[in-house]
Amino acid sequence: MAAIAAADRADHGYDGDAWSARLDDAFSALFETPVQALWIASGTAANSIALACLCPAYGGVIAHEEAHIVVDECGAPGFFTHGATLMPLPGVGAKLTPDAVRDRLKAIRPDVHQVPARAISITNATEYGLVYTPQEVAALGDVAKAHGLGLHMDGARFANAVAHLGCAPADVTWRAGVDALTFGCVKNGGMIGEALLFFGPQARDRAAEARRWRKRSGHLFSKGRYLAAQLLAMIEDDLWLRNANAANAAAQILAKEAGNRLMHPVEANELFVRLTAEEAATLRAQGFGFHDWGHGAARLVTNWSQDEATVAPLAAALARL
Repeated sequence: MAAIAAADRADHGYDGDAWSARLDDAFSALFETPVQALWIASGTAANSIALACLCPAYGGVIAHEEAHIVVDECGAPGFFTHGATLMPLPGVGAKLTPDAVRDRLKAIRPDVHQVPARAISITNATEYGLVYTPQEVAALGDVAKAHGLGLHMDGARFANAVAHLGCAPADVTWRAGVDALTFGCVKNGGMIGEALLFFGPQARDRAAEARRWRKRSGHLFSKGRYLAAQLLAMIEDDLWLRNANAANAAAQILAKEAGNRLMHPVEANELFVRLTAEEAATLRAQGFGFHDWGHGAARLVTNWSQDEATVAPLAAALARL
């Protein structure tokens, strides 16, 4: 909020302001390589614009069948790409595996009658809160490189993934073959806006194309400095990582009490907990609100502002079930 207030003065409009001009250098320092960085209004727009820069309208994007771009973006990737096809695959914990991707690629005939794959999209942390390691990303990056595909990472919870891994951001992105990253801000404490980052020798050209898509889609804010100011405040003193560590730590406190109710290992800040209808009603009667996840499960998400004292009541309630 202080960064937003500090940006509340006259400057150039759109992305010609002093804050937006600092994004490339700031993210380049964080990722230890030249980066092209753009602020984008939302995660859906960032994911879709990234894919529009990696995949032509006649191409396909390989993704997990429960990926956000497949399930929760209302067809936005197809809208932004002007018709590219999503190619969903199964996988434990919403993770893609190199073997599954290779098998899908082998099944595509090299003629004009079938959609050719042109990109792979993965989510880190995944929709079930699991984290791709640098080695896992690199294995997919090798497949992408061998087949001439772009590799996109939906990083709505990228900070939580890095906090869990304890690695450098570079290790799980461009060093592992990632071409484009949606760097989450809002789910990690920001007010509005995300960052879209491009790596590698094509970064400048892809960023130029992304700027066209941003304008064409109505997402070029006339006062973009307010988005840029948030992103700078988030990364320049490692606030993004401190916030993610806090959210992850809070999740671990709940995970300990959830015990064998957990459907998946807790590696980031999401928990999927088995509950009967009666148990869910008991928790709600105590004032706890949560999202029902299919039959007999609840999805719990901790955030950057929570600590042991904040989650202690829910932890105790889970232990009593």
